[in-house]
Amino acid sequence: MVYLREARTYRDFGPDARFKVFRVVVETSDLYVKALRSLEKETEGLVKECRAQIVDAIGRRPEFLKTLVPIGAQPEDSPIVQQMIRAGKKAGTGPMAAVAGAVAEFVGRGLLPLSHEVIIENGGDLFLKVDYPIVAGIHARNSAFTGHVGLKVEPTLIPLGICTSSGTFGHSLSLGRADAATIISTDAALADAVATGMGNRIQRPGDLKDAVEWAMEIPGVRGALAVLGDKIALLGHIELVPLQDTEREVGK
Repeated sequence: MVYLREARTYRDFGPDARFKVFRVVVETSDLYVKALRSLEKETEGLVKECRAQIVDAIGRRPEFLKTLVPIGAQPEDSPIVQQMIRAGKKAGTGPMAAVAGAVAEFVGRGLLPLSHEVIIENGGDLFLKVDYPIVAGIHARNSAFTGHVGLKVEPTLIPLGICTSSGTFGHSLSLGRADAATIISTDAALADAVATGMGNRIQRPGDLKDAVEWAMEIPGVRGALAVLGDKIALLGHIELVPLQDTEREVGK
């Protein structure tokens, strides 16, 4: 689970000097959005559009929804479906391991022509395009690092996705025991799928180093961080910074 250290509570809808802040819910998709304009209608339209493409893929082949291993693309697959399939192939997962990141990026990129800065949080996975450094906190349920360290992300790496898988909390399926497996990539679908793949490889603290090394070998991955209990491993474009009690959170 990742969250931006900006607002006092998770999904704070109070006044924001920089952004308009709003929530859009379409069936099982629940997005928290920060943009320079109020774009609820446009966001809802984008969510419905990408969901329709994913539902179409599931209707044509139910294995798209159910498989835990990579599948091949079909000529009639939409761009977002193809993106999810590519991400799953690189990560060794089914395409649905990439769904939260893919939806966040689809919506975020769709809003960029209307707001050159945007933050999309979808189930704890983030797509960001902002003009200043941000700090993303990591919530790892059983770890002492929760609430104490965050990932500083410079604008040079943005737009990007920051996605986390966990085997100890949350609704996403993980076959591992990592408290947090976090990936940074300019492809949010890839970040989501690789976070799942990396988390699946972690059963004990001794697996952390090999897991992040595996993730960093995947083209498109900019940074990898894994946490289990009081142990942490990280590689790539990741700078850990302390989180002060006075800082504030937004996102999940």
